[in-house]
Amino acid sequence: MSVPLEFVPPDFAVPMSAVLGDLRLEPLGPKHNAADYVAWTSSIDHIRATPGFPSGDWPAWMTSADNLRDLQMHAEDFALRKGFTYTVLDAAGKVVGCVYIYPSKTRGIDASVRSWVTSECAHLDLPLAEAVRGWLVSDWPFHSIDYREP
Repeated sequence: MSVPLEFVPPDFAVPMSAVLGDLRLEPLGPKHNAADYVAWTSSIDHIRATPGFPSGDWPAWMTSADNLRDLQMHAEDFALRKGFTYTVLDAAGKVVGCVYIYPSKTRGIDASVRSWVTSECAHLDLPLAEAVRGWLVSDWPFHSIDYREP
């Protein structure tokens, strides 16, 4: 099945941030490379055990330069409104996870959403997922969402 040409309506103002309790979301981009790299590389086993990553093959090991290219791709997707990836920051501004919002490949489902947090913040897996689900319902134009929550 092909992905729709328009993921969100042209007049939809994509949120540039969100405060979800003690966590803050902002668009993931190249400026997050060093902190993002530390976050996911320190938590590979935990992320692979998160329900949104059932195949267990992500994250795959990559260099910091590869990670930078990946973040540039996510930033480009965001700018083109093809998908929206947010870094998750704690109250001190430390990168503790990510949220991915992309078109679903399943008929009848608008968006596929995944999230992860670092192993040191594993206790935030469920609260983040619940907060993101509420944010998607209240602030986004989706009718149906596939989000495998912890």
